[in-house]
Amino acid sequence: MAQVIPGLIAGAVGTTALNIATYLDMVVRGRPPSSTPERSVQRLAEIVGLDLGKGEEAENRTSGLAAVLGYATGLGGGVAYALLVRRRLPWPAATAILTGLTMAASSIPMTLLGVTDPRRWSAADWTADVLFHVSYGAAAAAAYERVR
Repeated sequence: MAQVIPGLIAGAVGTTALNIATYLDMVVRGRPPSSTPERSVQRLAEIVGLDLGKGEEAENRTSGLAAVLGYATGLGGGVAYALLVRRRLPWPAATAILTGLTMAASSIPMTLLGVTDPRRWSAADWTADVLFHVSYGAAAAAAYERVR
């Protein structure tokens, strides 16, 4: 249980890094935010029978829940790493593991929900996704070693 707090801190730092990288990419490329988090919330709401409301109320709930799911994924990645890895790893190895954990934790559910299909992503899509998640992995790995 002692690993959970460092894992949460690492996940929070990694999530912040991923968000900053994502927003900077939006600035540099002039692209809109991804709609996949909101579409994931809508699909999950359909599956579990959750009424998100109508109009602006539904949009606001969807946006809020999408952000919460993103934070949960990031925090969960840090905690999963802390619980799975029992010894100190070199920073590049820790970065790779944390990157892979969060890429899987975000892409697999969205793929299973039918929200996205990574097999149809362009090279630019894959590059951006990998870079965003590497920023998470690198920051989370550094934070984990610092607070551990």
